[in-house]
Amino acid sequence: MRVLSKCFQALYSLYALIVWLGIMFLILPPIVLVSFFGKVKGGNIVFYFLRFWAHVWFPATGIRVTKKWLTPYEDRPLIYLANHSSYLDAALAVKVMPLPFRPLGKSELSRIPLFGLIYSRSVVPVDRGTAKGRAQSMRDMLYMIRQGVSLLIFPEGTTNETEQPLLPFHSGAFRIAIETQTDIRPVIYVDNRARLAKIKFMSLNPGPCRVVFLPVVPVKGLTMEDVPQLKKQVRHMMEEELRKYHNYPALQAI
Repeated sequence: MRVLSKCFQALYSLYALIVWLGIMFLILPPIVLVSFFGKVKGGNIVFYFLRFWAHVWFPATGIRVTKKWLTPYEDRPLIYLANHSSYLDAALAVKVMPLPFRPLGKSELSRIPLFGLIYSRSVVPVDRGTAKGRAQSMRDMLYMIRQGVSLLIFPEGTTNETEQPLLPFHSGAFRIAIETQTDIRPVIYVDNRARLAKIKFMSLNPGPCRVVFLPVVPVKGLTMEDVPQLKKQVRHMMEEELRKYHNYPALQAI
């Protein structure tokens, strides 16, 4: 029975990969074309193609995505902060995040021929290696927000493989929110780890994929001195909501 189960899992994972690649190859030519339209206009159009991919792939693989807004959707640029527990997080973001938005991404990937062009339109490249790079990254983020584009940041900085609901948060996302005076909307991905554990593609399985958008956290008037308290507030909100869906060990001291 165990061998049969593994065979079904392998076939399912192979099927999911084929569908993934098939849709990507279908939309790749128009994505390359619109990438030449510029970082804002071209990038916004790129995400409509990526959303088409996500709207097809998730149902085709039996992954049922649902969204819940704890307070009404606000049609304005925000900084969305999401928990990071699976490599499925980026794909789910393409399906559920309000458009237009951009995640942050490593700037060095923008240097890859052709892929770098598409990549630079799909993310806000971030260079943390130098003071000049960090300053340029901040200017790029501020420019996107002023163009009406929201940002998506994973404040944990890496995938959470612990038994706790969240890793400690880095301060960068909260500094960005305060520097750009852009309000924060926390988001939790409830089931991503259950659908795809760590980086093991063979662990992919069908089932629910719930997303919860928490209330907006205003940052107007806050200064850098408020970063620790803001970080603590947002992390508490996200952890409290996650604990409504899963049994985690006792609360950690922050």
